[in-house]
Amino acid sequence: MNSLAEAAVALGYGLASALVPVVNAEAYAVVAGHRGGHALLAVLALALGQTVGKLLLFESARRGSGRLARTLARRDESGRAAARTARWTAPIRRWLSRRRTALPTVLVSATVGVPPLAVVSLAAGTAGLRRWEFAVVCLSGRMLRFAVLVLPAALA
Repeated sequence: MNSLAEAAVALGYGLASALVPVVNAEAYAVVAGHRGGHALLAVLALALGQTVGKLLLFESARRGSGRLARTLARRDESGRAAARTARWTAPIRRWLSRRRTALPTVLVSATVGVPPLAVVSLAAGTAGLRRWEFAVVCLSGRMLRFAVLVLPAALA
């Protein structure tokens, strides 16, 4: 496969994995490292696809945060689900609303995966984080994560 086709497949796979949880981008990165060839290009395209997908989540949360809250409030009459959701999302949202902790939280999430980047993307969209800051930090973290995964496979 030529390098352009390989980059296009990695970009598409990264986008799909950002939106569909069962599609595993990390596994793709390891396989790309074992195949050799253009592993660095695959890492860059995969990270770019993941970032675009997470930006879609970020934007959907930013534009629909009020509607989502109203829908959840109507569905849950007992309040248990809302309390459970608040218990998990409140700390992340609080971290993302402060300038000094927002970008490190996104970077750790994008690099390590804890807290999950999908949750952080949604929370960052509702917390008012700047789009370009989120995109740059998310892309940097994903590139670092995939490079660490590809490196041992590429050197073997």
